[in-house]
Amino acid sequence: MPNFCLYPVFIESSRSLSYTYPMRILVVEDEPKLNAGLVTGLQHRGYAVDFAFDGEEGEKMARLNDYDLIVLDIMLPKRDGVEVCRDLRHAGKSTPIIFLTAKDTVDNRITGLDSGADDYLVKPFSFDELAARIRTLLRRPAIQFSDALELDGLRLDTRTQRLTVEGHEINLTAREFGLLEYLLRNRGKVATHQDIIDHVWDQFYDSFSNVVNVHIKNLRKKLPKKYARRIETVWGKGYRLA
Repeated sequence: MPNFCLYPVFIESSRSLSYTYPMRILVVEDEPKLNAGLVTGLQHRGYAVDFAFDGEEGEKMARLNDYDLIVLDIMLPKRDGVEVCRDLRHAGKSTPIIFLTAKDTVDNRITGLDSGADDYLVKPFSFDELAARIRTLLRRPAIQFSDALELDGLRLDTRTQRLTVEGHEINLTAREFGLLEYLLRNRGKVATHQDIIDHVWDQFYDSFSNVVNVHIKNLRKKLPKKYARRIETVWGKGYRLA
């Protein structure tokens, strides 16, 4: 993947990627190439990513959707990032926010953090550093990460993105992998359709489609019957991994 000369975003090859707990991130950045680089890089790390190009659109999306983290540029058209952050905090939104900015002064950092941001990254930056800061914030307060998730003879390795069942590898699509990981991390709980959409899909999800049902059906087909049966349909609500 290309690096961008103005604000470099360095993305390693897929062999070294570490899959993440299914999370939905909003990127608000007005520079098109950087926006695209951030979205692509985060998607390759397993995140569902929405994006906006100005503060007004970004704030509207942040108010409407339940994001797990927001990457927010400060110098934005229509509304700057500090105003957006401050207003979201006043509205009761506690979503972790990482500021991106070209301004590297103590006063600017204090202003940004005082507005309610959780972290602050100065351009140009390494994508690896941004990814590390995102992982750190997503660990707060209680989400615990594990590279391997197991259920009897089923093993989902989030680092290598491999699913093995009783020693045999089963190939999953990226979306199926994220769906199974979400169910495994919430085993015993009902995952509503909206929960799944919020954490496994992005803004381009067609709300009039039955995409979740289709992916559940495909996932059940790929799993041995005794595991497929453990993905229970909770009628009128969603699904539960027993």
